[in-house]
Amino acid sequence: MQIVIFEDEVVYQFGPLVHFKPVYCLSTGCRTLLEKFRFHLGPDVAFSCHLRSYLRPVFHDYFSVFQPDNGRSRDLLLVNGRLICTERVASIIRYGPPAPGQCLVQGDDLIVARMDAGEIVGPEGGGLEVIDTQALMAEAENVVVDGFKLLCNIWDPVAYHPEEIEREAGTLELGRIMGEVSSHAVLENPENIYIGQGARVKPGAVLDAESGFVYVSPGALIEPQAVLAENVFLGGSAVVKTGANLHCNVSVGRAAKTGGEIEDSIVERYANKQHDGFLGHSYISSWCNLGAGSNTSDLRNNYGKVKIVLDEREVETGEQFLGLLMGEHTKCAINSMFNTGTIAGASANIFGRGFPPKNIPSFSWGGPGQGFQHYDVDKALETARVVMARRNIAMNTAYEKMFRYVAAMEQGRKVQL
Repeated sequence: MQIVIFEDEVVYQFGPLVHFKPVYCLSTGCRTLLEKFRFHLGPDVAFSCHLRSYLRPVFHDYFSVFQPDNGRSRDLLLVNGRLICTERVASIIRYGPPAPGQCLVQGDDLIVARMDAGEIVGPEGGGLEVIDTQALMAEAENVVVDGFKLLCNIWDPVAYHPEEIEREAGTLELGRIMGEVSSHAVLENPENIYIGQGARVKPGAVLDAESGFVYVSPGALIEPQAVLAENVFLGGSAVVKTGANLHCNVSVGRAAKTGGEIEDSIVERYANKQHDGFLGHSYISSWCNLGAGSNTSDLRNNYGKVKIVLDEREVETGEQFLGLLMGEHTKCAINSMFNTGTIAGASANIFGRGFPPKNIPSFSWGGPGQGFQHYDVDKALETARVVMARRNIAMNTAYEKMFRYVAAMEQGRKVQL
């Protein structure tokens, strides 16, 4: 039996957050969804990953990409990539998969299915762009299940984040201090603190794990006077700048830079939010840059539920707190302001006084008052190359092709600028 983590038709509902990555590379809690599968399944369970075709040349270096004609077993165990893997999920995959021709179904979502490889082969013999789970369920024996958690909405990574980071605290190796900690730093309740090899904690920094945990991965740097409290996870080589205040469920990816006040937010790897300003209940994708003094609103003045704008329609999220959802490679100028529930597309360049619209198109350039125009893809690419090179990452041909594909896809749409 061959295990395949797949993308389904719901992936398009996640908009700019998945333009440059598969849905299972979204983060919530301490890990991406893919990392959760790897952690709970363990190193002895091999699986491959299905993803949209334009992403495959970039990601084949990071994980095994599913190929229908790979010569392996045609008996497939299809696992929804939007699923948050837990010990229960891992147990089903390892020890109790459904019988051939069966689907485990929760509401309208396919959780796991046992199918022949021919069911997901495209018209020319290649893999399907996305798996049509509704078609699979229509032809299969459906077993109704409940109690599973999947990402279903663009705001779910943020909405699920507090519960996930609390759940994953139990999987972390806390209570070990292996890095370099200044004698003038304060570690409150070190039993709930981890500082990895090569990490540095500078004088005056406060790591407060009296309520929650603080996890500092190897190579990370916490500069003087920074405060980390109540469930903070720092990825490898991440930086927390002087005077920063990271508190209450903050996850920072590898080599990201953080500063100012951050609360209940996810900052992906290589993102830059190192200056003063508030970021709350937000999702910042890789290679983004927030200018100095930029602020997000994550709570409406009337304390009502936050609405977002999708396809020019207002959508109720049911969330009281929701800030900024920003796609890869987007930049905003100094003193930028974002309203509750703002979606900023990928590779946008945002500047100007006042609040921009709550849905900023991908590959657009402009700001409030003057409107937005298309961002020339060659100029956007040149900026992306410079940004990546500053982190010693060279943009290769596969990445450039993906970048251009996303630009053409987004700018080919009819959008309100």
